[in-house]
Amino acid sequence: MYSRVQFRVFSFVSAVVLLVGTFLPSMPARAETSPPFELTFPQETSKTEFGSTYGDRRPGGRRHRGNDLLAPRMTEVYAVADGVVIHVGTSRLSGRNLRIEHIDGWTSHYVHLNNDNPGTDDGDAPWSLTVAPGIWVGSEVKQGQLIAWVGDSGNAESTTPHTHFELRKDNRAINPYGILQEAYERDRDHEEWIFAMVADATISRLPNIEIQ
Repeated sequence: MYSRVQFRVFSFVSAVVLLVGTFLPSMPARAETSPPFELTFPQETSKTEFGSTYGDRRPGGRRHRGNDLLAPRMTEVYAVADGVVIHVGTSRLSGRNLRIEHIDGWTSHYVHLNNDNPGTDDGDAPWSLTVAPGIWVGSEVKQGQLIAWVGDSGNAESTTPHTHFELRKDNRAINPYGILQEAYERDRDHEEWIFAMVADATISRLPNIEIQ
């Protein structure tokens, strides 16, 4: 049997553990759950802003299980790695969304895709303005391939257009922020290098003009 002192200590420790579990955000998955492949950033880097919002509280007691990639409506969305499209659909919260299965139980999720006709917020666009041509369940996609366009469908209708991006291992959501940040910096540097090369090539073809 516990003594009164032991019982009080046990009760105090239990209460502390309960409070910590209630008020602290859930911890993201550890680094060892990083995918065994290098990701491409899922949107045009020059148009996208994002931060670390994984684990944030949402209405109804939900937790934010991904990162929001803010960008203008109809910004291009890309497959982060090779895979197979296993879901294209819509729901009340997610709006129009798409899911790709990669190797070793990894999946990427693209949520709140475009559902509006050009110049409107009507929510009545054909699916040809949501997903790219040739994208349907069973489609094989390559890393960096255009798959969809940014929107604000589902419960994002009152927010800035963005893609809610999730990365999961065996259907368990992990914090993708660090991986996205690395991909963003890598792809941004590559895009800037390509732009500089094209600019130099264009300038070199311009005729020499003598200024009198």
